[in-house]
Amino acid sequence: MLAATGVVTLSGSAQAASTLGTAAAAQGRYFGTAVAASHLGESPYVSTLDAEFTSVTPENEMKWDAVESSRGSFTFDAADRIVAHAQGKGMKVRGHTLVWHSQLPGWVGGLSASDLRSAMNNHITKVMQHYQGKIHSWDVVNEAFQDGSSGARRSSPFQDKLGNGFIEEAFRTARATDPNAKLCYNDYNTDGVNAKSNAVYAMVKDFKQRGVPIDCVGFQSHFNSNSPVPSDYRQNLQRFADLGVDVQITELDIEGSGSAQATSYGNVVKACLAVSRCTGITTWGITDKYSWRSSGTPLLFDDNYGKKPAYDAVLSALGGTSGGDGGTRTCTVSYAKQEQWGDRYNGKVTVTAGSSGTSGWSVPVTVASGQKVSATWNGTPSWDSTGNVMTMTPNGNGSLSAGASTSFGFTVMTNGNAAPPTVGACTAW
Repeated sequence: MLAATGVVTLSGSAQAASTLGTAAAAQGRYFGTAVAASHLGESPYVSTLDAEFTSVTPENEMKWDAVESSRGSFTFDAADRIVAHAQGKGMKVRGHTLVWHSQLPGWVGGLSASDLRSAMNNHITKVMQHYQGKIHSWDVVNEAFQDGSSGARRSSPFQDKLGNGFIEEAFRTARATDPNAKLCYNDYNTDGVNAKSNAVYAMVKDFKQRGVPIDCVGFQSHFNSNSPVPSDYRQNLQRFADLGVDVQITELDIEGSGSAQATSYGNVVKACLAVSRCTGITTWGITDKYSWRSSGTPLLFDDNYGKKPAYDAVLSALGGTSGGDGGTRTCTVSYAKQEQWGDRYNGKVTVTAGSSGTSGWSVPVTVASGQKVSATWNGTPSWDSTGNVMTMTPNGNGSLSAGASTSFGFTVMTNGNAAPPTVGACTAW
């Protein structure tokens, strides 16, 4: 299956601060998302990423098992794809993560204390050197504290063999490697004032007093009905900022739907805006379809990249144009190959309206060299001068209610070339 999509604003209808990124920028902040390299070939994924976000965090591609699965042997290909895409679009990049107890290759846990110290410092150095000048902020150490009432350190190869000092050592190594990147400590369940956040607070306070290089603290902010946005969220962000560090919301997702989810998202944004050193917000993914918590529908875009009420709440809280699609009409498309026989096959394109519905739409379809479309249905085609690009519009009424879908189809004569067609951006009005 080949998927393609696009969101296009009609000429003259674009408004200032009508996307998450532009609205956040008007407030002096970035609005980012976690990105998986494996989805960068998908048009709906990339078009939404490029239209809405101004910062990216590699979801897994910079973690230890991804870049150094064998000791001393580094592979950056997948992470490089994300960084290159971000740089090409003028986006910031958050590096995630250098030292973490999870997603470690097996060889790390088997090292002696002295070897582990050497391996940790070498890993930090080599990864940061590779991306020097390209990373805005690094999650130097991730999730080093336990949940619960004790606020104790989490058991890990680093904690168990190197002791409490491993975090400070990691930060000092990071600063020596890249003096210009912001160095962050990142954790979850530290969003409100509690034993865990108190322990992190005490560590950050100690680091600042002793000159240990730490620039920022990341609050992952994974919420659901059993763990809602805490009432002291803003207060907690502020007390960390008062220590002289930036605070960043680094992995935001909120399970739920409708107005309740929208209210929670809006409250998170308002809390960040109320803290001058809250420099940006990152959601942990673009679409519910690929979320690690997909059953909880926790993100701003649904499985079809439609903007949810939570999107409108975030845009409004940022001071942008709210109300569905910001007054514009949008649609997404997906393509699926149907039957194939002999030298021909049938293709089907599904058109789905955004949150404002449509009164009409058009979708360009480009066939490969030598191919010919011999039949179409459920749409009216027009052709460019090359005969390779067919633009499909509705037969008659093109109205679709918000989130509704329709489809059209066609038969392609392959003439020896079985390459799939390219389905372009959907335009709605």
